[in-house]
Amino acid sequence: MDPFLLRKLNTERAARRAVIHLTDLGDGRDRVIREGDPVAGPLGDALASAFRSGKSGLVEAEERSFFLNVHLPPARIVVIGAVHISQALAKMAVVAGFDITIIDPRTAFATEERFTGIDLVADWPEDVLATRPLDAYTALVAVTHDPKIDDFPLSRALATGCFYVGALGSRKTHARRVERLTALGHDEAEIARISAPIGLDIGAASPAEIAVAILADIIASLRRRPLRGDAS
Repeated sequence: MDPFLLRKLNTERAARRAVIHLTDLGDGRDRVIREGDPVAGPLGDALASAFRSGKSGLVEAEERSFFLNVHLPPARIVVIGAVHISQALAKMAVVAGFDITIIDPRTAFATEERFTGIDLVADWPEDVLATRPLDAYTALVAVTHDPKIDDFPLSRALATGCFYVGALGSRKTHARRVERLTALGHDEAEIARISAPIGLDIGAASPAEIAVAILADIIASLRRRPLRGDAS
């Protein structure tokens, strides 16, 4: 690979931005495509599909053969609240290939015994997210039921464009949450991105079933997300 392209590729990956190294197998020419770069026609469609799936491979477009080497940032889940749902979700998320972090300032909940082997931070979200910021490849899951803990990370998730934002609670609880987020400056379209009540509607009742519904919702959002520069 050309040294300039290699530097560009490494820079984008270090910044947790999605890129594809595209090689024309006919003439050997290559280039680095960033998510959101305008590419029209069948090749653009193939690139969009690859950005969503994360799968590298050979594609045929415009009577030419291309190899797409896809580099997506590792998708991660940040859970606000070390509750029973979080315990089940943490185990399932790891199996599904997600990085996961649990944040909860309540040290009675955020214990190593309850979250063995999981990235657990017993601190306020404001302090944690200052050094470990959210981004477009992060899903934010708020499950404490406590506005003092949940509201700040929810607001940050909306502002930074997390691919998924979900919050536990009834419709009445969410209505009050909407009022608070509106007061923080978020508009109706932003707030509408929140999955609340959280997760897919599968009739989940137990913490483990709710965790399944949340993880399924996260996966669907990741694979069907609008790409940068995509109005669809």
